[in-house]
Amino acid sequence: MNTLPTVFITGASSGIGATYAERFARRGHDLVLVARDKARLDALAARLRQESNVAVDVLQADLTSAADLSALETRLRDDARIGILINNAGMAQVGSFAEQAAEHIERLITLNSTAPTRLAAAVAPRFAQSGAGAIVNIGSVVGFAPEFGMSIYGASKAFVLFLSQGLNVELAPRGVYVQAVLPAATRTEIWERAGVDVNTLPEVMEVGDLVDAALVGFDRRELVTIPPLHVAGRWDALDGARQGLMSDLRQAYPAERYRQPEGL
Repeated sequence: MNTLPTVFITGASSGIGATYAERFARRGHDLVLVARDKARLDALAARLRQESNVAVDVLQADLTSAADLSALETRLRDDARIGILINNAGMAQVGSFAEQAAEHIERLITLNSTAPTRLAAAVAPRFAQSGAGAIVNIGSVVGFAPEFGMSIYGASKAFVLFLSQGLNVELAPRGVYVQAVLPAATRTEIWERAGVDVNTLPEVMEVGDLVDAALVGFDRRELVTIPPLHVAGRWDALDGARQGLMSDLRQAYPAERYRQPEGL
């Protein structure tokens, strides 16, 4: 019997999710792979079983489907072997904010924000009770870069970062590790699905490099891992400034600059 925790990975049929599956299989972990494309999942599972001699379960699911999401939540709650959740599934924004259809907005937010929240919520009580487990949420540097012009996508990834930080506050004292991974442009199929030729982008990280860097952060138990960030102190400075801001938020009175001058 495998004593290592089973790893549950969404969006596992290609790109970042499939690469996480390969890397954890090499480490000897059994896997539960989730995606819509069952044929690709089956092919990946067969290869990993042969290459790494691990058990691999395949779950075909659309995380924007209420029934499918509910079934995944049940698996996470009930399967005590699962000790690592990789919330990877996501989609990009096509076009500007003003060009978005309501259906696309709802699907993007459901997949990028609602689904990872619900899956984390399904597994967190069990992890906390056992005093072990890990939740990895794949965000994006776009989550703190509104200048990139992907307002809905960026907002969904800002949510992922905040959620991860909040979960860390609540769950770390109970033995649960939470990691937010923030990639920049990475060579995956998300670009093609968004109608973008990835070869036209100036700098793109290979998916293997991205996941390997994320796993270094995972092994170090980093809260926020930003593989493309070469100067780590810049994130530390940003987070330090945020914490400094919190100490300045006195709530009893409005700041002086918001008080109307006499006579107005």
